[in-house]
Amino acid sequence: MNLKHLAGVLIFMMSANVLASEVNVYSGRKENLIKPLLDRFTAQTGIKTNLVTASADKLLTRLKNEGRNTPADVFITVDAGRLYRAKQAGVFSSVDSEILNTAVPDHLRDPDGQWVGLSQRARVIFYAKDRVKPEQLSTYEDLASDQWKRKICIRGSDNIYNQSLVASLIAADGAEAAQQWSNKLVSNMARPPKGGDRDQIKAAAAGQCDLAIANTYYYGAMLTNKNDPAQVKAAQAMGVFWPNQQGRGSHVNISGAGVTKYAKNPQNALKLLEFLVSEESQKWYAEVNFEYPVSGSAEISELVKSWGSFKSDKLNLDVLGKNNAEAVRTMDRAGWK
Repeated sequence: MNLKHLAGVLIFMMSANVLASEVNVYSGRKENLIKPLLDRFTAQTGIKTNLVTASADKLLTRLKNEGRNTPADVFITVDAGRLYRAKQAGVFSSVDSEILNTAVPDHLRDPDGQWVGLSQRARVIFYAKDRVKPEQLSTYEDLASDQWKRKICIRGSDNIYNQSLVASLIAADGAEAAQQWSNKLVSNMARPPKGGDRDQIKAAAAGQCDLAIANTYYYGAMLTNKNDPAQVKAAQAMGVFWPNQQGRGSHVNISGAGVTKYAKNPQNALKLLEFLVSEESQKWYAEVNFEYPVSGSAEISELVKSWGSFKSDKLNLDVLGKNNAEAVRTMDRAGWK
């Protein structure tokens, strides 16, 4: 084989490797909330992305069952509690990236480098503007006071967002205080928990309760819903209140991701994570899904800005996972359905 022919073979092999370059993604986020970013990643890097979407819990079970045979290189899910479960299940590998470490604050990253936050959402108090004055509100802890007897709407105890909220209260106030709070909150519920976060906001707007506990991005989605005027009207009747601004700050959670333990394309997986925390990607999340960037340099949408700036709790979100089991027991003992 002459040198010219050898060079041609090498070029062909290199081209084939580029064409075969890919990354396989399991995502607990809906396709419309991740696919556009994956397409941008492919356009910029030439790395093909293969996406599988399903519920976060189903995907975690799938990862555990597949073990070494999993095709997944990246697992994306929502809530620090789920990320912690994935870590405990041994489906992630640790990575060390200067880009991730610089872009994402310590409290939004796993201490062992197994997962990283991609976007933030705040779980706050929404109040009926015609019945509640914001001066009446102060902290999450105050939701247990008698003034809110039968006036609160919140979803069930099986919801991971509520479990993480209680886990944060255990971290801030201790297990005994969190139990007392949960007991009292149940007695302050206007109705047995049912539905999702949007249903709590709609119920408060309809007069079934005065306060709703929900994630901010649901509120943004309701305000901009072009297919359901009733959702827009309900959201417009509600105001946003940021709890605990004189103390630890409002409770935040994340969507996040990690490189899988048996990734066949670990370098491409890391490149994808680094792309997802870039300013371009962070801005997209903020504009499209009304979430808050994990990167302080990224802009937020004008709608989200209109809700006001706020101080967020800087608790390392790994603690939410560690406290999850105790949070669930606390809610069960309180009779939180």
